[in-house]
Amino acid sequence: MDSPTAATTPTVQADIARHKKYQRLIAAAHQAGPPPTAVAHPCDLSALEGAVDGARLGLIAPILVGPEARIRAVAEQAGLDIASLPIIDTPHSVASAQRAVELVREGKAEALMKGSLHTDELMGAVVKTDTGLRTARRLSHCFVMDIPGHDDPLIITDAAVNIAPTLAEKVDIVQNAIDLALILGFGEVRVAILSAVETVNPKIPSTIEAAALCKMAERGQITGAILDGPLALDNAISPQAATIKHLTSPVAGHANVILVPDLEAGNMLAKSLTFLAGADAAGIVLGARVPIILTSRADSVPARLASCAVAALIARHRRTLSAKAVG
Repeated sequence: MDSPTAATTPTVQADIARHKKYQRLIAAAHQAGPPPTAVAHPCDLSALEGAVDGARLGLIAPILVGPEARIRAVAEQAGLDIASLPIIDTPHSVASAQRAVELVREGKAEALMKGSLHTDELMGAVVKTDTGLRTARRLSHCFVMDIPGHDDPLIITDAAVNIAPTLAEKVDIVQNAIDLALILGFGEVRVAILSAVETVNPKIPSTIEAAALCKMAERGQITGAILDGPLALDNAISPQAATIKHLTSPVAGHANVILVPDLEAGNMLAKSLTFLAGADAAGIVLGARVPIILTSRADSVPARLASCAVAALIARHRRTLSAKAVG
């Protein structure tokens, strides 16, 4: 197999080389092949560069959806070569989001990527009842974190979509994350249901919901993983902290998926890891017909590329399931 970084610039190669966990994801996605990806409104440098870098690496096949003149002006100013990328001209960001979603519904795109429009504009088009991309599963967001000093990737959910999810909604959120972990090849998926403490306390609702989710997993209502909770962050990821607290389970100290109580906790955790611990966070929305790549202008190059890689692996998984169903 050719090196997955062969077509990238030296700077991009160096950035990827520092993130071995993301390297593995990108190499696997390179083998999966690039899914056609509708990029909604890539009208600034960060958004357009992310799509171009993903194409160079063979992770996605971008279809640029937005005002053509603006897209070409950004590319020319930044020296980005977009000659081989199709562009679908739209007048404004709302129209870009709607047309990008239509491309998915028409079977012309296997993934969706946020450009320089607001997240609410893109997700508004996704969740429309008659013309969107909703499924029976609730939409939720996962960060796939590459944390220095931590051996494996860590999934944190939900830090971007569901503000204060109910117990019923957390069932879908955790199942989405488990399914993602299995697609990414985590092997044994170990879910820590996070709270401030590791004991059930009626005064802390998240501890009661954690206990309920664990029982639901025991009864087969949540599948594909081992769940434990409530757990505080230290005894979820630190074997030493788990030992000190006398917690004995396959999850305590060894979690590779973190279910947070609410969006505020998840957002603070992910951003603390990013800006204080030097981690990178690849963002993906699950539960729609296709994976949705959510990137931020603050994202590093490896994080943007890893987001594309995650989407490519999900798209390949769905193609495989569809082929089996037809067969």
